[in-house]
Amino acid sequence: MLFKRITIILFCFSSFFLVAAENAPYTFGVLAQRNALLTAQYWNPILTYVSSKSGVPLILKVARTAPESNLAIQKGSYDFVYSNTIFSPKMAEANYQVILRPRDRAITGQIVTLADSSLYTLQDIAGKEVGFPSLTAFIGYAVPMDYLQHQSINVNPVFGGNQEGIMAQLKVGKVMVAAVNNQVMSAYARRENISYRVLWESEKFLNIPISVHPRIPKDAVQAIQNAFVQMNSDPEGLKILEASAKLIAQDSPLGFINSSAKEYQSYRDFYAHSFIKKKP
Repeated sequence: MLFKRITIILFCFSSFFLVAAENAPYTFGVLAQRNALLTAQYWNPILTYVSSKSGVPLILKVARTAPESNLAIQKGSYDFVYSNTIFSPKMAEANYQVILRPRDRAITGQIVTLADSSLYTLQDIAGKEVGFPSLTAFIGYAVPMDYLQHQSINVNPVFGGNQEGIMAQLKVGKVMVAAVNNQVMSAYARRENISYRVLWESEKFLNIPISVHPRIPKDAVQAIQNAFVQMNSDPEGLKILEASAKLIAQDSPLGFINSSAKEYQSYRDFYAHSFIKKKP
């Protein structure tokens, strides 16, 4: 009888821990483009909605800087991740799979200066300091730096930690030129009431995707996908998207649609032919 009671107790405890493990939240990493507070204010309402609708709990993870975020991606630390650096040769080894992308327009890399600057062409920035978010930024470093190197325009890179970090340095005059994501720059300029001039703009790339690590069960992934996609057509979800967009001065269209790696082949093509990759 005592043995049976012990067996039942052990079974109950093992069942409890199994349920607890199943209900543990999945981590949702976000590429560091803005400061941690603003990122949390933007993403937490969205993730709360998706968790509620899908029945799959998500918890936001934000690194202090883009390099720290990318190191976590490289290690496969995040379960889900919002980042376009997953396609770089180093981080591609983690094998994150694209499942969603924003309904938003494609993004471009830009090299910009303030409107009252004396700089008007890329030749004007040769030999000068140029601000970049980080060495691992795709649209804010790899794309513009690759172009500059192909044009034999040598600059002195300085780094701001993330997109809005280097934009803040541009605003206060610590750097005269910055390489940026066109959409983040446009939204930042509206919020901070600054005017700027575009010296160069890249080709278009699809906006930053949401991807999942292969270890996550397929039923959980499907539930998350469905919840993200339905946000735009659900009044409750749309209200959350609009509030988050207003917070960072983001333009419409809002929401997310299903996607896959095939749609992001241009990223892989870039890295395959990048001048930066070929440098020793």
